[in-house]
Amino acid sequence: MSPASRWSGSLQSKTSATGPESPPPRVGAVRGWGATAVAVLLVVLPGCAADPAAPAGPGLGPLPAGAVVDYQLGGAYPPADGVAGVVRDRTDSPAADLWSACYVNAFQTQPGARWPEDLLLHDASGARVEDPDWPGEFLLDVSTAERREAVLAVVGPWFDGCADAGFDAVEPDNLDSWTRSEGLLTADDAAATARLLVARAHDAGLDVAQKNAPELTGEDLGFDYAVAEDCQLFEECTAYTDAYGGAVLEVEYTDEGFEEACRLRGSTVSVVRRDLGVARPDDPGYVAAWCPER
Repeated sequence: MSPASRWSGSLQSKTSATGPESPPPRVGAVRGWGATAVAVLLVVLPGCAADPAAPAGPGLGPLPAGAVVDYQLGGAYPPADGVAGVVRDRTDSPAADLWSACYVNAFQTQPGARWPEDLLLHDASGARVEDPDWPGEFLLDVSTAERREAVLAVVGPWFDGCADAGFDAVEPDNLDSWTRSEGLLTADDAAATARLLVARAHDAGLDVAQKNAPELTGEDLGFDYAVAEDCQLFEECTAYTDAYGGAVLEVEYTDEGFEEACRLRGSTVSVVRRDLGVARPDDPGYVAAWCPER
């Protein structure tokens, strides 16, 4: 079972309610890795410079091992000095002059989103299968090749929108939703869907992340890097580093997990400490930290 399952489903922002029929407008940007990232410990960002958009241009390539990346799923804000990359919801714009990954909920609905009813997973009684820890978020039915293609027909244009906006990569979330499907979906269903999503992302010129689901790291699904939530806490990080080397963004939500991750891998993979709500700096619950430079 992945960390996402054990931490109230997926540890993501649930703020976007954009449905398939209402893609948001985008702002194009070109980004460069710029100066070497400066790692810091326990950073709070009360006020940062503006985050301007830049003209559209080519992507920056893969996430460098150990880069300082800010996980901004709760809403975009100007990155602190030394941050070399960001992850933002697809409804936000990429960060100017920084590597930027686009978050997409690819295996479940966002609360309030409108999907065709026949693409939602239903149990034997005909009821929608809901994520047990995220009310209003329903699992997509990827149990057959036909339905997987239909899901791709919705999610694929979102990937295209990420690319058009100037993002460098895409992070499709809830790969592990089969673990919350009451036995109606399998790991093979998830893997088959992932292969379609990876191919579509690559066609759009985007790198694509494996989000959680360490059980699938050995399946050769074509992902370019990994995003692993609380893998230290659940002793799963080796599955990701064995598969992706240093191309891992490790998001830890506890002080204990973060400190140990920094000790073990802080110089080789990207490690960030975030609050469970992945809040903005103006929120009292905001926590963001990176490993100290070594």
